[in-house]
Amino acid sequence: MTTDHQSHDHDHDDGCSDTADDDPRRVRVVAGLADISAEAFDACANPEDRPFNPFVEHAFLQSLEEAGCVGKGTGWHPQHLVLEDGEGEILGVMPAYLKTHSRGEYIFDHAFAEAYHRAGGQYYPKLQVAVPFTPVPGPRILVRPGAEAQLNEQILAGAAVEVARRHNVSSVHVTFLEEEAWQRLGALGFLQRTDQQFHFANPGYGSFDDFLQTLASRKRKALRKEREQALSDGITIEHVSGADLTEAHWDAFYEFYIDTSDRKWGDPYLNRSFFTLLGERMPESCLLIMAKRDGRYIAGALNLIGGDCLYGRYWGSIEHHPFLHFEVCYYQAIDFAIAHGLARVEAGAQGQHKLARGYVPETTYSAHWFADPGLSSAVERYLKSERLEIERANQILAEYAPYKKG
Repeated sequence: MTTDHQSHDHDHDDGCSDTADDDPRRVRVVAGLADISAEAFDACANPEDRPFNPFVEHAFLQSLEEAGCVGKGTGWHPQHLVLEDGEGEILGVMPAYLKTHSRGEYIFDHAFAEAYHRAGGQYYPKLQVAVPFTPVPGPRILVRPGAEAQLNEQILAGAAVEVARRHNVSSVHVTFLEEEAWQRLGALGFLQRTDQQFHFANPGYGSFDDFLQTLASRKRKALRKEREQALSDGITIEHVSGADLTEAHWDAFYEFYIDTSDRKWGDPYLNRSFFTLLGERMPESCLLIMAKRDGRYIAGALNLIGGDCLYGRYWGSIEHHPFLHFEVCYYQAIDFAIAHGLARVEAGAQGQHKLARGYVPETTYSAHWFADPGLSSAVERYLKSERLEIERANQILAEYAPYKKG
């Protein structure tokens, strides 16, 4: 097996796959999704035996590139890995980016970068295996199902390390991957990291009131009051998806998105073109929850609809109304998930305030490889204690969930 015709001349204890010399499989690196067949890519990203994840669809990632949200001048330079058999058929893909900063990742490694720079090392560029600007757990090494799926995953993981070595970069980071894949990368020598999010679980509620009945009395009354107050100023809510989405909807939502970006981050990660492309290519996966007052939209949240999950992504508003954020982002998402039989709602990164609204702590996973043994050892010691802290925090926070005890 070869990687872009480059031979493997390093030991196999660094996350690289050990394959026979006569293995016809090869990994090539491409600088854009346009060079990968969308049909073949999606057969790896969303095979029929797994719940659909919209963020690893070719259309989603290609829209980011085509709109210029990643690529030249962004610090996200596509270096996607493609595994092919001897006949050129795609067996797996690994969306990856050479990065010159740590923005837009939500798994923070700034402390690692600063420590390495103080020690005289060069942390950037690094290789990031991720969905840009998207803290949504899901598959990251995308392989066709079958008897050799895990071997193909291992080959791609090894090829990522090979690419990192060839480019003389500091590290490989696989962020927001699924737990089982995280365990397998750990067995290959990647360092394991955990973090925390808050998700809503739908065990099969028939209505929002069914969900409320599972809460302690005081919490139930508080949620009802929040919902009433959120809509008390003549505000109405619309759900817009599929063919009903128009450029006017995206114009209004983008105004909200920019307002939030300006206040939180300064420079927005996404531009207006991206939302047009997303609406054109994946309309049935998009759900805009929009708040309207006096005939105009004043707030909104973009969600993406998966096979078993509603993913909350971006929120913004141009008017302040008490509890409107909670109504649009959390309660309306729960309503939608229950009505459409979705198993959970994932409402993005961080946010302990979600706990009181029925969202409980869940562990998220990332895997990391560092070229410098000294940096790797230091990070490994830190991650060991960090994992324990995350586990303890999740246990403590779960005790404060609003649900009835027992």
